[in-house]
Amino acid sequence: MKTSTNDPYAALRYPEFVRLISANSMITAAIMIQEVVIGYELYKLTHDPLSLGFIGLAEALPYISIALFGGHYADRKDKRTIMQISQSVILCCSLALIWVMYPAHRAEYSTTSLLLTVYGILAAIGFAKGFYSPASSSMKAFLTPREVYSNAATWSSTFWQTGAIAGPGIAGFLYAYIGLTNTLWVVVGLFIVSQILLALIKKKPIPEVAGPEINVWQSIKEGIKFVYEKKILFYATSLDLAAVLFGGVIAILPVFAEDILKVGAEGLGIMRAAPSVGAVLTIFATAYYTPTRNAWRNMLIAVAGFGVATLVFAISTNFWLSVFMLFLTGAFDAISVVIRQTILQVVPPDHMRGRVLSVNSVFISSSNEIGAFESGVAAKVFGTVPSVLIGGGLTMVIVTWVWLRSKELFGIKLT
Repeated sequence: MKTSTNDPYAALRYPEFVRLISANSMITAAIMIQEVVIGYELYKLTHDPLSLGFIGLAEALPYISIALFGGHYADRKDKRTIMQISQSVILCCSLALIWVMYPAHRAEYSTTSLLLTVYGILAAIGFAKGFYSPASSSMKAFLTPREVYSNAATWSSTFWQTGAIAGPGIAGFLYAYIGLTNTLWVVVGLFIVSQILLALIKKKPIPEVAGPEINVWQSIKEGIKFVYEKKILFYATSLDLAAVLFGGVIAILPVFAEDILKVGAEGLGIMRAAPSVGAVLTIFATAYYTPTRNAWRNMLIAVAGFGVATLVFAISTNFWLSVFMLFLTGAFDAISVVIRQTILQVVPPDHMRGRVLSVNSVFISSSNEIGAFESGVAAKVFGTVPSVLIGGGLTMVIVTWVWLRSKELFGIKLT
């Protein structure tokens, strides 16, 4: 199939690519809904922001422990099979959450044992995601030709953000109108649909590796070394890590919804959706006006914009101003995501892409969960608003540091 590199819909002309990003969108929506309603329920139960932080930590630790191994196997085994098995584990965990949170069963648990059980189930989900994420990310490059990688990154991000909008956007309303248990059943339904979409993707050949076979530890070390030595990969990962780890406020939005802005579950849904609305509108625009032409300059501007919007959100006492600042964090983040995904598809060779993406996912994907824990701890220690101000300020410091050390990257062209 021939496609023009100027065609804004080039990647969408490959059906299997569309099935993959549609499945990922469903999974994202399902996990987002689950996280929002479980987090809100636990905060109502404990009124402790640290309980929200432990949700992130419970997923992040097993994810970090296994993701590099996931990248190794993504390069050497059938990616679709890895994704299907991983998602089956996540589906079983979601069914377990329904069982635990069902009112008749929940009464059998003390608050402490209920929290520990929920965190244990979320840890199993994090473990499964450690295999799913590198397999899914590396598979994209095998579903479209190289000349449309940038466009594919745009549409992959668009579909992901669509799921990220739909998830938190409807989670608060589902929780308010059909209750916790029925909302969790909606999550299960979304996982089943995504499994069907994955089944419609054919198995792909496994890239051959030149030279002698190396063991898993050597393989992982090779992936880490490649990321460190490719400075555009290293600094791009560092920037996004800083923004998500220190500048993210998503995990503690229930505190803002309940105690600061006093807008309840429906307001929480709007706030959770706002970053993704900003992201998907921005990503759709990047299909026509790609940010990869001046990639490094745009990356730095985007992360700096994210930090400024976070600082304004921290001091806002007006609900709609807060929503708009969250919208801007999503818009700026979307620009950096498109640039980073293009870098991750273009720079690594086929036989290393899974490992490189797993290294990236350890620092970026898990930083969402570690960032959630950091947000919960910081809110507990410093107070909610001061913790967000500190995080936004640290983001700006790191952007400045990277800018001073990476000036040679301004001339790099990705398209």
